[in-house]
Amino acid sequence: MFIFMVILNFAILGVLIDFLASAALIPPALRGTNWEATIKAVAAAIMVVRQVQRASIRGTSVQLSRTQFPDLYASADGFAAALRVTPAPALFLGNGNGALNAFAAQSGWTNNYVVLSNELFANLRNDNREGTRFILGHEIAHIRLHHVALWYSLVICYSQLIPILGPTLSRLREYSCDRNGAALESKGEPGLILLTAGRYASDNVHVSELVDQGRHLGGFWVEIAQLPRSHPWTVRRVWRLHQLGLFGAPAAAGQAPLSGSGVTPGS
Repeated sequence: MFIFMVILNFAILGVLIDFLASAALIPPALRGTNWEATIKAVAAAIMVVRQVQRASIRGTSVQLSRTQFPDLYASADGFAAALRVTPAPALFLGNGNGALNAFAAQSGWTNNYVVLSNELFANLRNDNREGTRFILGHEIAHIRLHHVALWYSLVICYSQLIPILGPTLSRLREYSCDRNGAALESKGEPGLILLTAGRYASDNVHVSELVDQGRHLGGFWVEIAQLPRSHPWTVRRVWRLHQLGLFGAPAAAGQAPLSGSGVTPGS
C-alpha cells in the first residue's frame, strides 16, 4: 500500500507541475528545474511546521529523564534499543486537556520524540505499567518504521490527502505499530482497553467478551464507517493481537471466548 501511495504521489506531483507550467504560473527560468523547486518548497514548509511543533512541545510539556520519571524513561530507552532506534527519542509528558492520546513525531532529520498525555499516563502508570509500556512501544515503532521521517512525509504528501486511500494507509500503519508494541510488552493489553472504554470504566471491562466482540465485528456498514478513519476500530485492534498470539493464544473462528475477567495489572 505504501509503494502504491508513493507512485500515486509522484503521478499527482507530475500532473500538478505540468499544469502549473502550461498555465504559465511557473516562471520560465524555473521550468527546467520544476521538480527540484517544487520538492524543495514542500520540504521547507513541512520542516517549518515540524520545528514549530517540537518547540511548542518543549515549552509546554515535562521532558522525562533518568531522574524525571526514571522507570518510564528506562522503558523508552530499552524499547529504542530493541527496535534499533538511534539515538533514542526524547520523551515528554504533556497536558492532554482530557484527551487520551499519545503520538510520535520528528523535527529536523533525527530529532525524534514521543509525547504522552497526562490523562493516559495517570490511568496506566501507577496501577498498570504494562499498558503504558505497550503504548510507548507502539509510538517508538512509528519512529522505527519511519512513519514520522521527513522523507516519508514528502513521498506521500499529496496522495495521503486523497479520501479513503490516505486513511487506509494510516490504519495499516497503526496495525504495524500495534504488533511492535505487543511484541515489546505482551501484557500491555490494558493500554488498548483504556482507549476503548475510557479512563473510568476500563478496569471493569471483561477482556474475553471484548475480544469476542472484535472477532464478530464486521459487515457492510462497519466497513463503510471505517473508511474515513485514521485508526482501525479499537476492538478490532485488540482482537487481531489476540489472533496473532501477541496478547494471549490465537483463537480460531467459533472458538469459545478467551478466559479472563476484568483488566487488572499484569493481566
